[in-house]
Amino acid sequence: MQGIVKSTGSHSVLVLIAALISLSSIAVADDGKHEKRQSSDPVVLTFSSVGDSRQDPVWFDSSIASLTAQDKLWLQNSKALSRIMRTIAEQKSQMLVFNGDMIMGYGIAGPVSSTEVSAVVNSDLMIFYRQYAFWRGMAATLMESGTYVVPVPGNHEVQAKSLGKKAVVENENAWRANMGDLILDTERFKAIVGTEASHVNTQNNGAHDGLSSDQSQLSYSFDVGESHFVIINTDPVGGDNTAPTKWLANDLQDALFRKAKNLFVFGHKPAYSYSFSMNKKSETDGSGLSKYPDSRDAFWNVIEQFGATYFCGHEHEFHVEQPKGKAWQILVGTGGSPFGAKAGELTRNPATDRTYAWVTVQVHRSGRAVITAYGFSDTFGSTHVLKRIKLERR
Repeated sequence: MQGIVKSTGSHSVLVLIAALISLSSIAVADDGKHEKRQSSDPVVLTFSSVGDSRQDPVWFDSSIASLTAQDKLWLQNSKALSRIMRTIAEQKSQMLVFNGDMIMGYGIAGPVSSTEVSAVVNSDLMIFYRQYAFWRGMAATLMESGTYVVPVPGNHEVQAKSLGKKAVVENENAWRANMGDLILDTERFKAIVGTEASHVNTQNNGAHDGLSSDQSQLSYSFDVGESHFVIINTDPVGGDNTAPTKWLANDLQDALFRKAKNLFVFGHKPAYSYSFSMNKKSETDGSGLSKYPDSRDAFWNVIEQFGATYFCGHEHEFHVEQPKGKAWQILVGTGGSPFGAKAGELTRNPATDRTYAWVTVQVHRSGRAVITAYGFSDTFGSTHVLKRIKLERR
């Protein structure tokens, strides 16, 4: 379990924090000071997380006049995503967990009835596969330079807009066809990351929550050393805007039995929506798990109970918070998709509401973890630190 102390930077508070660290598990928000590595507690794993790089053919960002010919065709924010990936590689991240919406998708990637070339080429099936291929081509540079890419399904991958944004089996199958080789290639994982992925579970884990479609490789988990990683599908067929809570609780419990020191959970949709508007909306007004408050609360109770950290995207802003005062939600839906806030709009957090952002996490041998958020402006200025959070465990 993790308690929370927020650093103000004063000497007296730092002394108090140092004393508390010796007594209990602590998570500290630190906005300005770099983590000093100690030879007695070296970093044993570095990973990054971001989501939402897909472009929109109509509602692209208000800061640009029009899409480039390339991005108009492939519907990807190539400029932002390539810079983020390049910097993650420079940071020597061993993994990138990408939190969904890597393609525009939103069709139905099913069989094509016509054999006419134009019908096949313009079918949803071909459009999905082309968009996946372009994103995979960009991600391949990371895989070849020392960063294993771990994919998380987003609503644009699994839902059909024509059906009222409902997940369909055809799109879940297309996900496995295009991402399955990454979930999880244990031999390649060890070669890239330098350590083995163990206790890999890519089975039909949605069955624990009564889901009707096959959720294999959509909700899955694995260990890296003494850290446990869980990927959840927040838009399964028949359960859009929900999380597989029963399976998640069992999975985290099993990880604790194995003495896991850190529990990291990744999903596309946030549990708690963030409103950049000056007229703050309620937490149930968003398009994430808050759509169903009872279900959302059950999910977050599991995150709180096990002291996990939840990384997500979907909403195209950067925001970190402790919704109930303990566990962290790390919202990084800022991989290149159109920002929610328009250029020039007055927002709650003007320094970050239109920032391309990601987090890089350093896990130390003791289990201590440091989450550092990096970003650059919508005008592609210099990269800088946005936030630093320290997770301490007994």
